Amino acid sequence: MSVHEFSVTFPDGRTTSLSAYAGAPLLLVNVASRCGFTPQYAGLEELHRGGLAVIGFPCNQFGGQEPGTDTEIAEFCSTTWSVTFPITTKVEVNGPGADPLWAYLRGAEDIRWNFTKFLVRPDGTVARRYESQVTPATIAEDLSRTAG
Repeated sequence: MSVHEFSVTFPDGRTTSLSAYAGAPLLLVNVASRCGFTPQYAGLEELHRGGLAVIGFPCNQFGGQEPGTDTEIAEFCSTTWSVTFPITTKVEVNGPGADPLWAYLRGAEDIRWNFTKFLVRPDGTVARRYESQVTPATIAEDLSRTAG
């Protein structure tokens, strides 16, 4: 199975197959607007502007830290953190209501908190899982080591 077999939905109602990202690495992140890790948006945007495709998936399952509507969340990301990478509609990442993509990503190990990140290889397989405390700068270092 591959990440490219899943689709994502955006606040404007568009649905996009992740197969559109085939051939390049991709970073998938569960995000929240009221989390101690929210400042990671700045580093994620740097990764995105540096050429890494990033998609944010708002999730309200951890401490109620993403209470807004899909539109409010997208606006917050854009205006507060100058985010230009896509932000999907709100999803669940754990439990019986988990989004199928996130059920696939997490496998047998539940997501522990907001800003868990999955680096996806160009072929759609998961290269690495990064827990919340791992910064986008660390991911950038990892990418530069593997590219060089």
